[in-house]
Amino acid sequence: MKSFPWQTSGAILAGALLISGCGNSGSGSTDNTASGGDSASNATTNTTSTSSAGTSGGSAKLTGAGSTFIYPLMSKWVDSYKQKNGVEINYQSIGSGAGIKQLKGNTVDFGATDVPLDDKAAKEMPSEVVQIPMTAGAVAIVYNMPGVDSLKLSGPVLADIFQGNITRWNDPKIAALNAGAKLPATAITVAHRSDGSGTTNIFTSYLKAVSPSWATKIGAGKSVAWPVGNGGKGNDGVASTVQGTAGAIGYVELAYANNPKHKMSYALVQNAAGQYVAPSADGAAAAVADAAGALAKDIRTSIVNGKGAQTYPISGMTYLLIYKKQGDANKSKSLTGFVKWALADGQAMSKSLDYAPLPPALVKLDQEAIGGVS
Repeated sequence: MKSFPWQTSGAILAGALLISGCGNSGSGSTDNTASGGDSASNATTNTTSTSSAGTSGGSAKLTGAGSTFIYPLMSKWVDSYKQKNGVEINYQSIGSGAGIKQLKGNTVDFGATDVPLDDKAAKEMPSEVVQIPMTAGAVAIVYNMPGVDSLKLSGPVLADIFQGNITRWNDPKIAALNAGAKLPATAITVAHRSDGSGTTNIFTSYLKAVSPSWATKIGAGKSVAWPVGNGGKGNDGVASTVQGTAGAIGYVELAYANNPKHKMSYALVQNAAGQYVAPSADGAAAAVADAAGALAKDIRTSIVNGKGAQTYPISGMTYLLIYKKQGDANKSKSLTGFVKWALADGQAMSKSLDYAPLPPALVKLDQEAIGGVS
């Protein structure tokens, strides 16, 4: 598909307030030196108002790092919040794993990751961490095949491509999904992330769910042992690799596919209901809605391969990681003010940038979580 444009809560792990480890609390220094590379909501801060959240935040300068998945939206939020409240936030799009590492080392005030911390990882942090889902989005399967403006792919076929079992675009398995399409004999070049990545975790979690072979041989995670392909750093790196290589296929957050710099084609992907759907904010929202019951019990629940007919199956959420005890009252006020604002006014900016605004029930959990930060 050629693209040229730029629901009930129950018992909860509210914001997954996870078990703390030993060590000092607080977000530490404002040093924003980045190293390494692991790359990555309709709401109110209360149930009745959407326009005043965060307006009384503190004035401290903040630093954050992590997910590239959320970067286009985070950039908009940071700029808008500075204009509104004068708070400066330096967000480094260095990848989910690197963002976690920076937070663990107390060199940033918050991390952003598309892979929430499990119990073991949470215990290894210096202090108790609050995990707050901020948005949902779709991972697009982008390709560079001149003359082919529409392409359908199933999960098993995608797994075969990324395992190197399917090596040419006119392979019978691809042709069977695209009756009438003139598929070239061009060799397929796989592009994947070279850094540890939340986007990779979302994509490989999907492949693990739909392909027994992938589940057995490769599995899911921020980094995996890719059988074939060329690596690119960040979503932007993969997008650039695909754009510059005839016959290439890769995976990027939808905002990168729709960025005018890339203007990429992306495939329709078969979902669990058997429907071929394009990546979209609505498809990601449907994935969140499908997982609502599970998310109410554990906010870290994966939303890949949801059952709904409109669900886009390769969808995920980005979480902010924040120390529950900040140790700096001014920074705490600034940080919580920003998060409350992003959960309220900021959600209205999501869909125009190809992200899914969070449903009210999920926002309520987020409100409870950020309310415990001090």
